[in-house]
Formats: sequence, C-alpha cells, structure tokens
Amino acid sequence: MKKNRLYIALGAGVVAIIAVVLYFQFRQKQQPQVAFAPDSSVYSKQNYTNFILDSAALVSFYRTHLISDSTQKNITEFYQRRAYQYAWFSENSLTNAAINFNGQREAYINDFADSSLYNAEIDLLLSEAQNRPAEFLKNPLNAQKLELLLTAAFFNYTDKAFTGTIKNPLDLEWFIPRKKKNYQALLDTLVSAKGNPMREPVNRYYTLLKEQLRRFRRIEKQGGWPSIDIGKKTFGEGDTGSVILDVQKTLLVLGDLKAIDTTGVFTDSLTMAVKRFQHRMGLKESGKLDAATATELNRPVSFRIRQIMVNMERLRWAPTEMEPNMLLVNIPEFKLHVFDEGKQLWMCNVVVGKEATKTSIFKGNLSYVVLNPYWVVPNNILRNEILPRLKQNPGYLARNNMEVVSGNKVIDPYSVRWRSYSNHVPYTIRQKPGKSNSLGKVKFLFPNSYSIYLHDTPSKGLFGESRRAFSHGCIRVAEPERLALHVLKDTPSWNLEKLESVWATQSEKWITVRPSIPVYIVYFTAWVDQTGQLNFRNDLYGLDKTLAKEIFGE
Repeated sequence: MKKNRLYIALGAGVVAIIAVVLYFQFRQKQQPQVAFAPDSSVYSKQNYTNFILDSAALVSFYRTHLISDSTQKNITEFYQRRAYQYAWFSENSLTNAAINFNGQREAYINDFADSSLYNAEIDLLLSEAQNRPAEFLKNPLNAQKLELLLTAAFFNYTDKAFTGTIKNPLDLEWFIPRKKKNYQALLDTLVSAKGNPMREPVNRYYTLLKEQLRRFRRIEKQGGWPSIDIGKKTFGEGDTGSVILDVQKTLLVLGDLKAIDTTGVFTDSLTMAVKRFQHRMGLKESGKLDAATATELNRPVSFRIRQIMVNMERLRWAPTEMEPNMLLVNIPEFKLHVFDEGKQLWMCNVVVGKEATKTSIFKGNLSYVVLNPYWVVPNNILRNEILPRLKQNPGYLARNNMEVVSGNKVIDPYSVRWRSYSNHVPYTIRQKPGKSNSLGKVKFLFPNSYSIYLHDTPSKGLFGESRRAFSHGCIRVAEPERLALHVLKDTPSWNLEKLESVWATQSEKWITVRPSIPVYIVYFTAWVDQTGQLNFRNDLYGLDKTLAKEIFGE
C-alpha cells in the first residue's frame, strides 16, 4: 500500500513537470519573435547575439514584403547557419554593424541616384531604435521587423552594388568570366566585425572611380561648368578672346588648372592645363584649343556622371583581384599595359579592330611567342578581300609573298579554279615570313575562340594616330621587341641577341611561355590611372550606349 502511494506521488510529480514544460513551450510559440538563447555561450566564439528568431517569422516576412526567391534563399541560409540568432542587435541595442551598413546603403543610393534600394520602413525603425532603444525593444515585433528588413536590404544591396545591374554580361559582348561572390560570408564578417565598415568585394579600380563619381556629383550640385563656343577657330598661347575665361573656368573645375587669369589671354599656364586635359581625354597633346578639345570640354557634367556609372558597372563584372603579372589592353584607350608584381612597368600604343571588325572583350593566357610567324589569312579576309583578286590574277599571291596550302602541301595557285568559289574556299592562304609580313617579326598567342592575338606590324605609321582602330580584330603592338623580352624574362636563354639571330633567318620559331601570362582585353571609357588622374575616352564600339540603356532604362 505504501509502495502504491509512492508510485502515485512520483507519477503526479512527473505529470507536474511535464505540464510545466508544455506550458513554457506553449508560451514560446505564442510569442516566437524574440527570446534569449538557453545557453548563449554556445555561440560566443562566433560573436553571435542572444536574440533568437522564430523560423516561422521568415515565412510571414517573405509573404508580407514580397521578397524575391533569390533573396529569400539567401536570408534563410544565413539564419539557418547562425541557428536563427539575430545579426543586427546586441542585448540592449542595435549593433554598430547595422548603423554602418545603413550608412553604406544610403551612400550608394545618393552616389548612383538609385531609389530602388530606398526603404522608408528601415529609416523609420532605425531612427526609433537609435533614439529610443529601451522603448523600441519593449515591442519584440519592432526588432524582428528591422532585423529582417536589414538582412533583406543587405542582400539586395550587395547583389546590385557588387554583382552589377546586368546579370549576364555576355549579352553585352563581355566575355571575361566572373568569380561568384560569397555574400553569406561577407555578411558574417560584417556582423561579427564589431562595427567595422564593410569592405566592398570589388577591385581597387572601382573604388577609385567611385571617389570620382562623388566628386562629379558635387560639381553637378554646384552648377557644372560653362559651355564653350570657339566657332571654327583654334586658340593657342598668346591669343585673346572672351572664350578664354570660360575655358579657364571649366579646367579649374576639372582640376587641370590651378588658378584663373582674368586678363583674357591664352597664357603658358593655360597651355599646360589644356595639355593635361588632352592627355586625360586621349587627344593629341598640342596645348591648343581646337575642335576636338572643345567637344570634350563641352560634355556636360551629367554626361560624365553617366559615363563613370557605366564603367563602374563593368568593373563590378571584373575580378576582385587581378593577377600581379599580366597584360591588359584597353580597347578605347588604344593602349597595352604591362604589369609585374602588381605594378605597371610600362605601356605602349596599340592598334585595335575597326567598328566593323571589333576586337573582342575576353581573358586569355599568353602561352606562345612565335618568331618570324606565318600569317594565316582569316576566312573573312580571304573571302571578301583576297578571293576577288585571285579571280582576276593568281599572281597576286606571289607579289604579296603568299602561298596556297592544302594540309601540309603547298599548291600552285594557277592550278586552282578560283572563280568556282564564293563563300567557302577549301584551301589555306598564308603569308610567308619576311619584311612585308602583316604580323611583322613576332606574334603573341593566347589561345581563344575569337582568333585574336597580339603582333608586330610593318606599318608603324598608324601608332602616331590618336584614334587607332584600323585592324581586322587582332591587336598590333608598337613595341613588340620589348614585349617579347618581357614575356620571355623567365627564360634567360632568350635574350635580345638570340631573338635577333632567329629574326635574321626568317624561319618560323615557336617558343613556349612558362608560366603562361594572363591577358585581359577590356573596354573602359572612364578610369583612374596610375597617377590618380581621371581619364575619359570615346565610346568606340557604341557599347556604352547599349549598357546605358540597360542601366538607366532609356
């Protein structure tokens, strides 16, 4: 009997304990928004907070705020990995990370005049959380809503600011692969960095250009610069006229001139300022105010702001970190840049493709240097330029040091019925090595599907032009010997003396480059150079115009 009473008592105690547990579980479900972690020390090593988010709240938030599928996926993964603990709140207040991130978000909205990232709810809730933190946290729904709004804003912001507005750059003829950015890790770093500002996962060229965007926004607010009318005249040192003062005002605003001379005379200091401006625009540095210079001076500040923004969009597509040893060709600039250990060693002029035969934008790896190269005539040139001449007289080939090849066999051009071909010619035509060879003494191969490479040329005169778009797509280099020595610098046996000995033979020689060297063919019409100067170039292929339509919807 006593034993039965003991069992009954124990049973009643167990029931009571179960009832208490069930009660608290019920209360937790009734108020799921905010609670303290049962053991916050479990997460202390990861700098997590002690506020917990109910997973059901995410579903409600997605439904009421119309969150996109991709953002939903990011938010869910983020909170699952941190056991649904809050990211933007400490025990008693907002974290510095929340305040700093919101400052970056607002700066982006102002810099790019982009209202798509503006959220009035965030501003209102942030103001209340900062000004009246105790009252704000009394209502758990406040913290929950602001927490989720900030996280959604983060993923929307990074997707646009760091990945780019355009999701598929291939549609805009940009074939440089992009490395996928890990925004989950970036947010983890931000919220655990004790409020340190977030480092943008973009390359340094983007950061430099963003500073210039802010400068030009300030110039725009101050009224920009005056328009300049020189008529059909050209002004130079010693000339006078009312237009001189307007030129000075513009160059002062742009930073090329340090002070204004009110005499109305074209002084030597103005000559130097005009040269600086011409250099930044890629114009002939004459120091004279001619039509081409006046055209660039008359680009309004709004035009320059858009030009900067278009190129910042492209920079979002570029790798975060460029290889320290690389070659870079900027098509609108008509320049080759040579980098070693992360620093630019030198640069030289290049000739790029005409608008009808554009040079493609892509990345390759320079693997071979070919001395005394054969020039294999591309099919489009063979079909459109060579074949019509062969139909008239096959002697055209001998006069131009060319030959017909079928496999490894050289064919007599007079044995071929050239008039029977139109679109497809079943032979290869190549130009033999020599002084007249279109590729000159050397070509640099980085295998690609666009049949583009760097090469020498016997026609040196075009390198003196300010606008150098004359080729069929390949890139002619003004200093090929210097480039060959640089590319082969890790192969000591290939010095200038040995190169010249091979060139003297006029026999083709292939040299493997180890390790291969990254080659970037890019298209930027606005950038900050190694000296910190902002450069602009004309939109050679009309790609700025196409991209601007995507960004600005016009």
